[in-house]
Amino acid sequence: MAGNSQRRGRRTASKKGATKGSGGKGRRSLQGKGPTPPADQRPGHAKQRAARARSKKAASARPGAGRRGGKGSSELVVGRNSVYEALRDGVPATMLYVQQYLDSDDRVRAALQLAGDRGDIHLMEAPRPELDRMTDGLNHQGLVLQVPPYEYAHPEDLLDAAAEEAEDLLAVALDGVTDPRNLGAVVRSVSAFGGHGVVIPERRAAGMTAGAWKSSAGTAARTPVARATNLTRALEAYQKAGVMVVGLAADGEAELPELDLLDGPVCIVVGSEGKGLSRLVGETCDVRVRIPMPGGAESLNAGVAAGVVLYEAARRRA
Repeated sequence: MAGNSQRRGRRTASKKGATKGSGGKGRRSLQGKGPTPPADQRPGHAKQRAARARSKKAASARPGAGRRGGKGSSELVVGRNSVYEALRDGVPATMLYVQQYLDSDDRVRAALQLAGDRGDIHLMEAPRPELDRMTDGLNHQGLVLQVPPYEYAHPEDLLDAAAEEAEDLLAVALDGVTDPRNLGAVVRSVSAFGGHGVVIPERRAAGMTAGAWKSSAGTAARTPVARATNLTRALEAYQKAGVMVVGLAADGEAELPELDLLDGPVCIVVGSEGKGLSRLVGETCDVRVRIPMPGGAESLNAGVAAGVVLYEAARRRA
């Protein structure tokens, strides 16, 4: 029998000496790998690639996901009332997501009608879990509207626009205004009184969101909003081009009716209602003016203050 041979000198092993073991290295290969993961979690699986693509698409649609610079970021408007009002007020949109098997009501039917009448908005059905993921769990009520990134102008574009029309520049710059509704109100006033545009800083400031579009009452479509990397340097560039920079401040050295600069090229700088102008911007202004308020109010919000000064400028230019 093999292994029991009594013949002298018979070799019963392939190597001389004691046979070495694996030292436990082979034990790992004998262990189980656990249950098979779902298809969307397996590396390289088609369902995993599809899940990643959906996740990237949803992330790119969230506010703040766009690149900084000439373009803003895309935005999602969620909820039946919000979507309907955005469509009614002419807010630009590229896609209207509608939940599958949605129970339709008056707002849903009206929103779908408005989107269909516009002709440039794509309608897409999506399951509720997908809409939940896109909106980070917000109460979307089955309707999600995607607003495209806003195309910001450059501050020098406003100078070029005024030169093309053979007019003196009339612009408003906002310093630290973070409420999109104030931004929209300023855009509306600039459009109403013949201004050439609005300048906002890139950081710590409201951008052209759906809320700003709604407050502008459609005037944002024809009044450019320029975004400056550094507002102080943008104002200094305006000064080099012959533009007077006028800042609004409660402690300004001149009153608005006494100001004789509004009939020439001018950029009006409005600060936030609480803090007013920042130190550097205030020091950059050629003059700081105050709006007389006999009623005793301490301040006006940015939209109202800009409207008052723009009216005075338009009256003098006329």
